[in-house]
Amino acid sequence: MTWIHPLTADVTETAALLGAKAHGLIAMRRLGLPVPPGFVITTEACRAYFRDGRLPAGLDAELAEAVARLAAEAQRPLAVSVRSGSSVSMPGMMNTILNHRPDALEPAITTVFASWHTPRAQTYRELHGIPDDLGTAVTVQAMVYGDRDEHSGSGVAFSRDPSTGEHVPFGDVLFRRQGDAVVSGTSLTSPLHELAAREPAVWSRLLAALDRLEDHYRDACYVEFTYESGELWLLQARPGRFTGSAAVRLAVDLADAGTISRAEALRRIPRQQRQPVRTPRIANADILTRGLPASPGVAVGILATTPDRAARLAADGPVILVRPETSPLDLHGLAAAAGVLTARGGPASHAAVVARSMGKPAVVGAADLTVDATGIRAAGRTLPEGTLIAIDGTGGEVAVGTPRIVASAADPHLRRLLDWAADLSRDP
Repeated sequence: MTWIHPLTADVTETAALLGAKAHGLIAMRRLGLPVPPGFVITTEACRAYFRDGRLPAGLDAELAEAVARLAAEAQRPLAVSVRSGSSVSMPGMMNTILNHRPDALEPAITTVFASWHTPRAQTYRELHGIPDDLGTAVTVQAMVYGDRDEHSGSGVAFSRDPSTGEHVPFGDVLFRRQGDAVVSGTSLTSPLHELAAREPAVWSRLLAALDRLEDHYRDACYVEFTYESGELWLLQARPGRFTGSAAVRLAVDLADAGTISRAEALRRIPRQQRQPVRTPRIANADILTRGLPASPGVAVGILATTPDRAARLAADGPVILVRPETSPLDLHGLAAAAGVLTARGGPASHAAVVARSMGKPAVVGAADLTVDATGIRAAGRTLPEGTLIAIDGTGGEVAVGTPRIVASAADPHLRRLLDWAADLSRDP
């Protein structure tokens, strides 16, 4: 049994063994994209650890050999990241260890394995129907540093807007910061397009990578990246997993471009999602503040400022979870809430990604919003917990009370998809 595989283009094992993260890194290596060197400890090793209560026999020797190869390939003093990676993506639900010494890896590996059983990871699997016995792989890579100098930074990027499906690069970036500050939502990020003026060479290479990955996946894609001293590194890639009207537009645009067939476009949008739906919007409302639209739709409910209270209050009616920023520890509150509002973070932060995956409206980065245990403050107004508010995840508005809700115009991309379905049904 081989427990460890290098992140090299010749590795052909499946995502079930390598985990989705490592599988995506290897795919990028095959495409000639810049990926920090590293190796992956398989999900089989994780399952053996859970079964026997210790790391499997032989892994220590493989680990020593893998670390030696990695040190030689990195060609500089080595520190590593140690990241989880199930075969099914579970964003932020398990542990990550950064800047770790490679001569003390076994405790880091077992820490990441054990995080498969944390309450937040178990809750996420329950919500998404992920089996409990899959286990996680562990990906170990040489560190790259977004805080190295003035020509360094980190970000996340979608090849298209995940809220609308529009074919424009979309995401967040932080200059002179590490990537964990981007996805955590603890910092106010800059829109991805600001990278173009600040680091044009990095921007050009990032756009080229997004195009290569779209061609590879035949789908929108999501990447996490760091650039260090002007050099771009890709740390994760996966299909974009768009939902709702964004998925419809994406399918239609890919068919128009010849990337997929019209029949494939129809297969990607389940029949129950093809019903003519108009996105609700807030109108003529008592606007409290505005943030960044992160997941479309309107949600109305009483505000709760902790995940525990959101889960408890949701038993009596809709709740809006309002947080300075969310973390994986807030998952039970996110699951119970009708919508999510945060004071910090961007459209690719944890709150935004989880809300979109659950189909819940979200507004993030409401910069003048202050949140504490008793309520919220914005624009010189204080609202106690329990106040009825509304959020518009398409426009970014936050309103007090129950506003008038109007429907957006009919979706022309959905109309075209329905026409294709009718045409194909008439074909002999």
